[in-house]
Amino acid sequence: MRAVIQQSFGGPEVLQVVETERPTPRSGEILVRVHASAINPVDLAVRSGAFPLLGEPPFGVGWDVSGEVVAAGPGARYEVGEEVYGMPFFPRAATGYAEYVAGPSRHFALKPATLDHVHAAALPLAALTAWQGLVDRAGVAAGDRVLIHRAAGGVGHLAVQIAKAHGAHVIALGSAERSEFLASLGADEVIDYRTVDFTEAVRDADVVFDSTAQGERSLASLRPGGTLVSILEHGDTSLADRVRAAGFRFKGVSVEPDYAALEAIASLVDAGRVRPFVQQTFPLEDAPKAHELVATGHVQGKIVLTV
Repeated sequence: MRAVIQQSFGGPEVLQVVETERPTPRSGEILVRVHASAINPVDLAVRSGAFPLLGEPPFGVGWDVSGEVVAAGPGARYEVGEEVYGMPFFPRAATGYAEYVAGPSRHFALKPATLDHVHAAALPLAALTAWQGLVDRAGVAAGDRVLIHRAAGGVGHLAVQIAKAHGAHVIALGSAERSEFLASLGADEVIDYRTVDFTEAVRDADVVFDSTAQGERSLASLRPGGTLVSILEHGDTSLADRVRAAGFRFKGVSVEPDYAALEAIASLVDAGRVRPFVQQTFPLEDAPKAHELVATGHVQGKIVLTV
């Protein structure tokens, strides 16, 4: 099969399409013929060596996949021919930029029926991050005021919709040119972070969903006893201690595979309450170009590789 592998840390140019052996599913695993694989910022950090999650190369980055089951090990949850999407093995290597991926069947769920594979692949890591932070950890409920940083990005645009689907009043931070997009996702208020200090504009949020490592600064936007959800500073115990000492709750999120959450997300998608946005697609061999685009930090929604 073809797969994108890197032999060293470095820039996008280290990503190379090679011929490699197709994986074989073990007990409880499935082999998926990948139709699309999404790119996340963590992929870039691992590729460059800034976040040495997988140890030393060679390895393949990428976790988000959507495709068709072509083989199933004994005891697997899915049958050959079913369409699935998921984020297998994270934070271990899955080599998601490939024609085939094998992984535990419980790391996948049935693909939303209303989405093609490109849009389904855009969901797993970003939507699970938002779900695990807002729903599992913060317990967002109807009437909560939720402030979402970087709301037009990969995680943010899904966080807006997931919070809204749970009845929250959503305050989205984004650039002025993204205000129409954010409003279309259901944001009740949009604040232009370039011209407005969010700590002055918002003082009574029940939950702040932070994807920008501005955890301590975000406390000014929380009501007493409110919750800071951080996806970048999840392992910072000193920050957690300071947040709690100041009278707030701290919920760090390090995303993990979760088929039950993927099923819940798929239900929201098929009910028309969540929709992933894909800015652009690239063929597998153009993975370096896709990484260059994500590195700009100005992607709306997601970038997806077609396989």
